[in-house]
Formats: sequence, structure tokens, C-alpha cells
Amino acid sequence: MDTKSPLLVRDEKPCDQEQVRKVNEAAFGRSDEADLIDRLRIEGAVLLSLVAEVGDQIIGHILFSRITVETAQGPISAVSLAPMAVLPDHQGRKVGSQMVRHGLAQLCDRGECIVIVLGHKRYYPRFGFSSEKARYLASPFPPEAFMALELCDGALAGIRGAVRYPSAFGL
Repeated sequence: MDTKSPLLVRDEKPCDQEQVRKVNEAAFGRSDEADLIDRLRIEGAVLLSLVAEVGDQIIGHILFSRITVETAQGPISAVSLAPMAVLPDHQGRKVGSQMVRHGLAQLCDRGECIVIVLGHKRYYPRFGFSSEKARYLASPFPPEAFMALELCDGALAGIRGAVRYPSAFGL
């Protein structure tokens, strides 16, 4: 990382979209995640899109989109964290952690209460995500990688239902 320029996490601007695509393609080694972001934008499901920038270079990106938990009592709003990407040369330098924390703080300020992630079981628990919190939420994903976080205490208490992702996810 450029030691002269500090890391800045900020809201994505429309002019950032090309760099965001390149970051996601480089981080994942394919275009699937970048294509997902495009579909989520078209669908209007994006709640928050942040970039990590050093100087004028975008080195990371994180996206949060609207999902619901379908319960017997009706749908409950939730948020999906996906995808998150950091350029390979900048991985392991806490760029992702800063984006996650910044994003969760913004979501909390906006009154969001539930965030869901499909991710590495050794990475996301440091932010409070747990598979235990997601145990009563049905999803097509392996339970050890499917995790939830309560931004409001007790937001998942008594909640049982199926997580519904935007059609952009193709689930």
C-alpha cells in the first residue's frame, strides 16, 4: 500500500464503476462477482456500495443489497453483504476489515438490523457474524459459511424463515 496516501473508505460514485469491476475481477479471478454487481444495480437492490481508495486508485469494494427473510408472520427486511473484493496486492492489509466495519456502521446508522453473509468461517466472526445466529434461517448454502449479524440486539430472536435474495443472485 502507498504509505504516502492514507486508506479512504467512501461511498462508490457512478464514475467508479469501471474500477470496481476491475477490482472484483482481479480479486476473484473471474467476472462472476462483477456481473452480479451489475445485475444488482439494474435490479435496484443495492443498499450501499463502498470503495477503498489509496490516492486515486480503488483497491477494494464492498456491496450490501436488500434481502428478506420470509417468515410465517410476513417478510422481514435484512441486508446481504456480497461481494467484497480487495486487489490481490493489497490483501492481508486489513482493507477488507475497514470496509466491513465502515459498511456495518453506515447500515446501523440507517436503522438496518440484520446482515447476512456467505463467507469464510474464520474471517467474518471477528465482526460479530455467526452461523449460530443464522441457524433458523433457511438458505441454499452450507451452514458453516452462512452467517448472520444483529445490528440491533435481539433482531433475530424468534425469527424463523427462508432468506430470499434478489433475482440477480440467480438462486
